[in-house]
Amino acid sequence: MTLDFKDILYQKHHRVQGAAWITINRPQVMNSFTGDTLREMRQAVQDACADTSVGVIVITGAGERAFCAGGDVKWLQAAQQEGGSASGGMDPHAGVEECLKPVIARVNGYSIGGGNHMAYHADFTIAAEHAQFSQVGPRIGSPASGHWVNYLVHVVGAKKAREMWMLCRRYSAQEALQMGLVNAVVPYDKLDEEVDKWCQELMAKSPSCLKILKASFLAEYEPLRQTSGRDWVGEIAPDFFRSGEADEGKNAFAERREPDFSRFPR
Repeated sequence: MTLDFKDILYQKHHRVQGAAWITINRPQVMNSFTGDTLREMRQAVQDACADTSVGVIVITGAGERAFCAGGDVKWLQAAQQEGGSASGGMDPHAGVEECLKPVIARVNGYSIGGGNHMAYHADFTIAAEHAQFSQVGPRIGSPASGHWVNYLVHVVGAKKAREMWMLCRRYSAQEALQMGLVNAVVPYDKLDEEVDKWCQELMAKSPSCLKILKASFLAEYEPLRQTSGRDWVGEIAPDFFRSGEADEGKNAFAERREPDFSRFPR
């Protein structure tokens, strides 16, 4: 099967034998994703998982500015106006959770919204010193729910998880390291060297043992994944996308102003 991609770069045995790199190649929009981007990423992840010569997957973004700024706001607005979910019905992690091979998030800049939870759902996160991390859902009127949200409790603890998701604060790479959101922080010019080191260490380990370990970790949080089946938007705020609340957040972002949610009931 020939894989032809527009939004991503997919390179096998890149820098380290056995490492497959998936790079979101949309630097003009801070590597934000659309449904097409996620579909391409899932194809690449599935291909890497099926290839017995690949032992580790690296997810990153093109350039030095951003790992991934989450869902493209214009795409999100169109998808939500059509009655879709915050991710347009797509998995914003592009299948990295299902893959039993280790996945490394190489965070080379802003890790925002869907990009941030893509990074914290990876097995390992390695960040450049200038990287920044944030959730933005309540700020731009883009709801997320289920295990995409509550898995962060397992990564940084309940208090920090609620702080990150509800307050939409931004955290430096060092702050992310202190809270357990990332595994390592290095200068940008050392980022590839650090990622290569982790890839080499993983490639030296028993591949079957790594798969068994990852399956064990996935089983531990499977009950969280099952909560994703509930339609929390429909249950809690069925008129959310018709009320203008979602549009206010995205319009404010596009107009570079603070959103005004004061007219919506608390």
